[in-house]
Amino acid sequence: MSDQMLTDDEQLENVKAWFAENGPWLAGGLLLGAAILFGWRWYNDHRNTVALKAAEDFSQMNAAMDKADRGKVKTLAAQIRKDYSDTPYADQADLMLARLAVDSGELANAVDPLTRVMNDSRDEDLRSVARLRLARVLIDQKKPDEALNVLATQPGGAFAARMHEVRGDARLAKNDTPGAIKEYQQALAVADARGVERGLLELKLTDLGVAPAAPAVAKVNP
Repeated sequence: MSDQMLTDDEQLENVKAWFAENGPWLAGGLLLGAAILFGWRWYNDHRNTVALKAAEDFSQMNAAMDKADRGKVKTLAAQIRKDYSDTPYADQADLMLARLAVDSGELANAVDPLTRVMNDSRDEDLRSVARLRLARVLIDQKKPDEALNVLATQPGGAFAARMHEVRGDARLAKNDTPGAIKEYQQALAVADARGVERGLLELKLTDLGVAPAAPAVAKVNP
């Protein structure tokens, strides 16, 4: 019998029967949806709160760095790494901690924070920055072979020239002048012709008695 043939009472009974059968599922679905929405909002609010607190601590760390308050810098760096390890501020804190160590002449203390960023950062560019800085620290520590091992991975793009340059520095530290020249020339080949980077590379090659090649000039179609 179609719904049009049912009386009002019969239709009401059908509605009651449907709710009796499906009501618990409907209510459960509504509750689940509300719980998911609440959880999502709480998660986003929590992330925002964490990010703001991490930014505040990192700002204090910057201020302490400017004041050369080494103790406070170290304390805040450890706190940021402990409490906000999932934020980019943890990587930045490690990079700053390494800079403090280098500026203070404590090269050995720069190795661990740079290694953490190089291995664990989710930001590919930061990993490359840490790799370069760690290699330079190792060269300054008279460990050119370790520096070359760190630089075994060769990223392209914006870091290619720097990687070749620092490998050249490591080769030069090993008294491998031909190897250093080769790396500097490779760096020069991919360096920005208008940047300071190119001038420094040319100076290094000149110091080794090698005339730098002229930068390639792009052809212009008539």
